[in-house]
Amino acid sequence: MASVYGADQGAVTAGLLLLTGAPVLGLAHALARRRSREGQLSRHLAAGIGAVVGVTLVAVGVAALLMFVSAHDAFTLGLLLVFAGILAARSAGLLVDGVLEDVEELRSGLRAVGEEAGDVPVSIGARDELAELARAANTMATQLGEREAERDAAGAARRDLMAAVSHDLRTPLASLRVLTEAISSDVVGAEDRRRYARQLGVHVESMGHLIDDLFELSRLEAGQVEWSMQQVALDELVEETVEAMRPHADARGVRAEVAVPSDLSPARANPEKVQRVLFNLIQNAIRHTPADGTVTVLAEAVPDGLEVEVADTGEGIAPEDRERAFEPFFRGGSESSRTRSGAGLGLTVCRAIVEAHGGRIWLDESARGTRVRFSLPVAVKG
Repeated sequence: MASVYGADQGAVTAGLLLLTGAPVLGLAHALARRRSREGQLSRHLAAGIGAVVGVTLVAVGVAALLMFVSAHDAFTLGLLLVFAGILAARSAGLLVDGVLEDVEELRSGLRAVGEEAGDVPVSIGARDELAELARAANTMATQLGEREAERDAAGAARRDLMAAVSHDLRTPLASLRVLTEAISSDVVGAEDRRRYARQLGVHVESMGHLIDDLFELSRLEAGQVEWSMQQVALDELVEETVEAMRPHADARGVRAEVAVPSDLSPARANPEKVQRVLFNLIQNAIRHTPADGTVTVLAEAVPDGLEVEVADTGEGIAPEDRERAFEPFFRGGSESSRTRSGAGLGLTVCRAIVEAHGGRIWLDESARGTRVRFSLPVAVKG
């Protein structure tokens, strides 16, 4: 300024600019601090523009007096300032209207989410920060909807589980009560007491299996897997398991066969848990295979690991039941699911154990009977 106005006039001009700008900036800061108490954004903006223009007019008037500017020039300067303020206010209003519409859209969408009715996504035409906020709000609404659906599904599953467990416990408990009363009766003979005692043992064992399966399933679903993984020779494990189940198969007139190559690579697994899977699958296969039928257990190498199969020549699983075969307490069939033997948890426990090993279990296509296959990882040779 000194080069344009000279040293003295430059200092005066700088002082006048400071005198004009300081009150305006101070007022703007004060209005910004009061924003939380102003209410609507449009009202806050209008008040801010009006106050800033007013203070600027006063500051310009004081500067004009100090500079001995003529009344005509001071009026012209003030008129230009007012006109500039009006233009600024109108321009800001046009810009703010679009912003306020987007804000209202966001507010309506978030309110709908809060009222659990936010099934319509928030749509904003701009590509600014508000659009990013709208996308974040839509993502949040989608995630909340998914969580709500998961909670509803989990709640329904818990209710179904409790109903199924209650039924499967109520039936043997009722039998136990009747058998206990019969045994304690003086009318029943010694032979009948022994027969009733054997039946008591069967019901107690059934309840024990149900509780064991529920406990195992709850631990697996909670991720509480503390198994020691090791190299498992599937040929030996399958042969051992089938031999243990052979008396059960012979009693029902079912042939049990093994088809596992001796040179098959070992699996990386927990042998006790894999054997439990085999026990469950073989027991199911024998139960649903008629006399003179066959249950075959095989294992083979595949490109991405090992696969084990338990196949039977029974009645098979109806197409409408295949997708639900691994659900807890589902037994399938045209008759009531509660009339079938077993608790309906065997395949569910098998799936949980196999998945905990990093594999999968499924029903393979079969022209006759049922084929259940599951995969296991190959042990890494050290």
